[in-house]
Amino acid sequence: MKTNKSFAKRLKLTKNGKVLGRKPGFNHFNAKQSRSTQLAGRKAVPFVIKAKTKNRFLPYS
Repeated sequence: MKTNKSFAKRLKLTKNGKVLGRKPGFNHFNAKQSRSTQLAGRKAVPFVIKAKTKNRFLPYS
């Protein structure tokens, strides 16, 4: 089985097995947002993924 590299680069696995991803909507056009909103976009949020899908794309994690 192979790890899907494009999927793996977008997600981060924590020590306890949680999957974290980026918040949507913070790629560009952020200049008008307040500084606190801009910084809030940097935080990772829990990424909801089923175990079957996780095992398919990230088999060795």
